[in-house]
Amino acid sequence: MKICIYGAGAIGGYLAAGLSKVDGVELSLVARGVHLQAIRARGLTLQIGGEERVCHPRATNNPAELGPQDYVIVCVKAHQAWEAAEQMTPLLGDGTAVVTGQNGVPWWYTYGLDKRFEKLRLESVDPGARQWNTIGPQRALGCIVYPATEIVGPGVIRHTYGDRFSLGEPDGSDSERCRRLSQALKTAGFDAPIVDNIRNELWLKLWGNLCFNPISALTRATLDVVTTQPDLRALCVHVMTEAQEVATAFGVSFRVDLEKRIRGASRVGAHRTSMLQDLENGRPLELDALLTAVSEMARFARIETPYIDVILTLTQQLGRALRIYPVYPQQRSAAEPARAEARLEVPA
Repeated sequence: MKICIYGAGAIGGYLAAGLSKVDGVELSLVARGVHLQAIRARGLTLQIGGEERVCHPRATNNPAELGPQDYVIVCVKAHQAWEAAEQMTPLLGDGTAVVTGQNGVPWWYTYGLDKRFEKLRLESVDPGARQWNTIGPQRALGCIVYPATEIVGPGVIRHTYGDRFSLGEPDGSDSERCRRLSQALKTAGFDAPIVDNIRNELWLKLWGNLCFNPISALTRATLDVVTTQPDLRALCVHVMTEAQEVATAFGVSFRVDLEKRIRGASRVGAHRTSMLQDLENGRPLELDALLTAVSEMARFARIETPYIDVILTLTQQLGRALRIYPVYPQQRSAAEPARAEARLEVPA
């Protein structure tokens, strides 16, 4: 089984450390810069449970060196994946599955939905249907990523908590390719359940991310404050209520209620959300897949989302002001010079 991890960063490196020890898996990584240099020179180091594990997978910045794969696991952010669509083509064979491990709404989201949505292409995450046309939605395999990891140095990944990677076909089918990948991940030591409705699972995580992340970025508040301070908590309820209406219009069912979702987040404690961490470190904000796509879906379904729209507008402007809101080339214009300051980066 040939598996390429496209983007050997925090999550990609964590996956690589596990999959590298599985018999029968021919593993390769696409990485870049000092991270790639370190992996080539010293191997990939995973810090987990008070110990360090080192592996030496094949790593390159040129996908053409690797050839067609059985699985390409994409572990870069949504805007980076869009930029890299053509670079992935040497990895794609007739039977290649492309596993999308990004947060938020994926580019293939409307594939296989009923006729009301079959012509909808989400410009907010896939301008010009670049990934749809280059990769093909039939290759897509959904993956919801739960572990918390971070890069602490070139070639060094630290694991904080979690080992679950939920998998599912966009059409909900019980496929051989999904079962094979699930088994490989389980053999590698991960929890890799197959879910029959990947969109339900996706929204359960997104429900919190689209709300807690931008509010924390705007206020610099940690998760416990966002979910318990009365005025911020009330804002969360409004945003999540609107999001639930949008998701339901697209056929999603929620297995927990809104109050339970907020309480679960509050129990995490004084956690700095990923968007707050990106803001503090000057990294591009992962906003479009988390929030802009939901706003786009709402407009398509003719649902009013005033709270989502205000949060989105404020967070976009924050990113523009700090030059960390990544803008797709088609969206740049002379009328918006500030947005042009943030440029998409080729992963990994």
